[in-house]
Amino acid sequence: MAINLKGRSFLTLKDYSPFEIRYLLDLSRDYKQLKRAGVFPQRLKNKSIALIFEKPSTRTRCAFTVACYDEGAHSEYLGKNDIQMGKKESIPDTARVLGRMFDGIQFRGFDQKVVEGLAKWSGVPVWNGLTDEDHPTQALADLLTIEENLGAVKGKKLVYVGDGRNNVSNALLTACMKMGMHYTIAAPESLFPDRSLGDWASKVARETGAILEIEKDPFKAVKNADAIYTDVWVSMGEEDKPGIRERVESLRPYQVNGKLMAATGKNHTLFLHCLPAHHTDGVHDMEVTEDVFESSNSKVFDEAENRLHTIKAVMVATLT
Repeated sequence: MAINLKGRSFLTLKDYSPFEIRYLLDLSRDYKQLKRAGVFPQRLKNKSIALIFEKPSTRTRCAFTVACYDEGAHSEYLGKNDIQMGKKESIPDTARVLGRMFDGIQFRGFDQKVVEGLAKWSGVPVWNGLTDEDHPTQALADLLTIEENLGAVKGKKLVYVGDGRNNVSNALLTACMKMGMHYTIAAPESLFPDRSLGDWASKVARETGAILEIEKDPFKAVKNADAIYTDVWVSMGEEDKPGIRERVESLRPYQVNGKLMAATGKNHTLFLHCLPAHHTDGVHDMEVTEDVFESSNSKVFDEAENRLHTIKAVMVATLT
């Protein structure tokens, strides 16, 4: 079956079939090999890309910028104080202006409805670089990292430890269900994922053979895990929200440390993190200990690099 994604937006992996996700992963691997060989096809030559950032970023901004450069496109960074979107100008009006000038738009910010609005009104492909609800470009990079280290993702067990309702976990849940993986969330009950997402996952799992488990006991959850994933306990923009101290306290038993890694019963279990990470500094408990973060099982910088290759694949596939 031929794959043609030209003109499609990339807002969530829910919108993509397992076959289309497989295509993007294969294309990502091809582009990674080409870059390492010093070959740049320049398939985006003479295209201009708008990069809208309501939230600051290291990996997302750099990955989109370098991907544009490698493929011959011009990227324009638009910070929250650079344009009038959502202030003096509505989302539909901003989208229609940018769509007349740019070939594609990346959005990294808070509300999923904003990136959906940009896609609805701009007339060009829009890519979700992160919202409070989803983080699909990260999940795609995570799948590539797992495949590079462990082989085909189907049937692999990925355990997310921590805040089971955050955007990274939501994106991973979606990716795992689509690709027939075993996804387990280890979290306090107060941080279980939204029930509607679980209902959606159950329907998809019947088609792909995926498994979704939600478990309060982290040591029970990680048994036989092929990869353990965690994220910061307080997400960007949430630092001053009510109840943050209580959330951190509830997550302390979910720290990824040597004891938890050993509980998998496997020596090859990967440690994954979307970064930036707060490693334990010897004084404060954080989501991962230094020994795990710096271990040979840790593939966090492979993930970081793979943001570039997967984002490049998404842009090329949807623009050409």
